Amino acid sequence: MKLIDYLNTHFLTRGQLLARCGIDDVHLGELQERGMMPRPAYRLRVELSCDSFFGPHGEQHVIDWYPQGAPAWAGLLAALDGPREAYAIFASRYRRRLARLGDDGLPAAADQLNGDAHIASEWRHFLDGTYGLCTRAGLPEEIAAKEAAIVLIRELTALGAQQGLDEEQRRQLAAAVDLLDRVSAPFAPHEVARSSRRRCVDEVRAAWLR
Repeated sequence: MKLIDYLNTHFLTRGQLLARCGIDDVHLGELQERGMMPRPAYRLRVELSCDSFFGPHGEQHVIDWYPQGAPAWAGLLAALDGPREAYAIFASRYRRRLARLGDDGLPAAADQLNGDAHIASEWRHFLDGTYGLCTRAGLPEEIAAKEAAIVLIRELTALGAQQGLDEEQRRQLAAAVDLLDRVSAPFAPHEVARSSRRRCVDEVRAAWLR
């Protein structure tokens, strides 16, 4: 039941999402098919069996789970004409968050994160539900912060393994790890060991920032 507890704590069911957005199931499906709304971060296939005075009974259910930021994203789609406009908003918000990395004490994002091809790839992962799983709210700002933090963490730990880190580099590494900690999901119990949180937050803090 740990997985169920995790999902209940950190995610919204499809029904909860629809209620918060004020839309119906058909409209949500249309937005997803058009490439404007992300698909669920998790999908549970549940088989129930029950025994009672009336005899055995079985049911099968599919339960979709969405990140906490999904209602906010769905809310802005009503004013848009189609997926091109939705992507433009995603890209603008992504780039704007990269430009504000200095607010977190980090250097500007690498060119590779600002490129059209990279952001188009991020958009596809966003629509697939990948970032709904691994960020707290599943919104463009968190996705950009997560990717920028991971790039910097990898660069600094690779550099440190070769020649060590000076005081400023250690400060940047700590800032990147803290940022990643803030925007990353806790991850489901069965995923933690393989997660970016384990590799880039827990292990980096233990090895580099003690």
